[in-house]
Amino acid sequence: MSTYTVTFMPDNKSIQVEEGTTLLAAQRQAGYAPEAPCGGKGKCGKCMVEILEGGTPGEHKSCTIEVKNDMTIRLSERTMKNQILEKGVSREIEIQPWLPDALKDSSEQVCIAAVDLGTTTIAAYLLDAKDGHRVAVNSCLNPQSPYGADVIIRCEYALAGGSDTLANCVRETINQLIQEMAQEAGISPEQIAGVSLVGNSCMMHLFLHWPVDTLTAAPYYPHCKDPLVAPASEYGIHIHPEGRLWALSVIESFVGADTLACIIATDLEKREKLSLMIDIGTNGELVLSKGGKLLTCSTAAGPALEGAKITYGMRGGTGAIDHVFLDENKKLGYSVIGDVEAVGICGSGLIDLVACLLELEVIDETGFMDEDYQITDKVSLTKQDIRELQLAKGAIAAGIRIMCQLWGITLNDIEEVLIAGAFGNYMNPESACAIGLLPMELSGKVTPIGNAAGEGAKLAILNEREFHRSHELATQVEFLELANRPEFQDTFVDELGFDFED
Repeated sequence: MSTYTVTFMPDNKSIQVEEGTTLLAAQRQAGYAPEAPCGGKGKCGKCMVEILEGGTPGEHKSCTIEVKNDMTIRLSERTMKNQILEKGVSREIEIQPWLPDALKDSSEQVCIAAVDLGTTTIAAYLLDAKDGHRVAVNSCLNPQSPYGADVIIRCEYALAGGSDTLANCVRETINQLIQEMAQEAGISPEQIAGVSLVGNSCMMHLFLHWPVDTLTAAPYYPHCKDPLVAPASEYGIHIHPEGRLWALSVIESFVGADTLACIIATDLEKREKLSLMIDIGTNGELVLSKGGKLLTCSTAAGPALEGAKITYGMRGGTGAIDHVFLDENKKLGYSVIGDVEAVGICGSGLIDLVACLLELEVIDETGFMDEDYQITDKVSLTKQDIRELQLAKGAIAAGIRIMCQLWGITLNDIEEVLIAGAFGNYMNPESACAIGLLPMELSGKVTPIGNAAGEGAKLAILNEREFHRSHELATQVEFLELANRPEFQDTFVDELGFDFED
């Protein structure tokens, strides 16, 4: 088969690809992370590139163009560096990790690692095994992203024969993160004794190469919930030859090890206050806690809030409008990540924008808007964008209300709201309440806790008892399947609008 050269501008980077390779796949091979929320099916239009030479000039969906000769293309301005949240709330514990016999009395520095495998991003931490201090941190976009923005599309890709591809690309990326951290610390990967892993149920299944068919069809259940302790080498992770992989328990079909790690990081079950923890990512996981009892559920909320179904939506990276505000004269203003020209809008900017347009009465209580709203020459908000946001915020708000009903409490009874994850860290809580993403009764009670999942992953590897405690907690959490609740649909519909007077 013939091979051709594809050159990517403005980097002037060239690679060789086989004839018939799509430009989307060529970008992946070149190390880029193009946006392709639909998984390269030609539906979302997010993977646009400009053909300069070797094809029909102009902008095209890169997933629809096959390489049949040498080509030069200009990458989308959205294919840029993204902000990835690496810090989060944590707590002090006794440092007592498991170590291979060969490393227990080593005169060299011995480290352990923790990995938060998110749907969109991966964060990795290298820790000193003696005192637990952070030696290095590293992060990147999840290389599975071009195969689909949400977990269902990736599961479908796996079921269609792509499970090896999805597992291997993540394992290779984690190895790269570990290698780079080890190099920064001045050690070899062989001085790393173990790696803990957390992620949502789908990410854990794909990494561990578990079947995902039960996650895609009713009654929706995980292939396995149990924690896993195994030689890291069995899962392609290159650390000490006797090093172990410590994968935390999955709670339920769409409440995974990342939510469990958040519970561990915050000591949620021990908090005296009636607490609500929310991790808003590609899915929204909710956990209520009071007196040692834990209730959890999951809502399908993330694609819109992470930009996947928004016309000019994008991840929180360079060129994204991240905050929108009204000045004293009610004139709209905004900030852009990287202080460059705006090329899109991320989730935090989106909820700010809608909150502002509601205040200006550009959007009415039903979500109707006369015409698309132009923010800049390049970025606008469409009527369909508002509908997508309404679906996301309606699902989360409905989940919160139904959990409260199940426990016989009111929203006013909730004393604190802990928001985990990157979106929660950067969003304006006042805007979230103004649009109904969070019920207005929770205003003033919100505290961002950052990447609590990553912090929980650290605790689980720093002390073996914390790892086993996490599994005990996972078996105690009560899971609420919203889809099985007869009142969910009515509550969801009630939460779609922006009329909160009642």
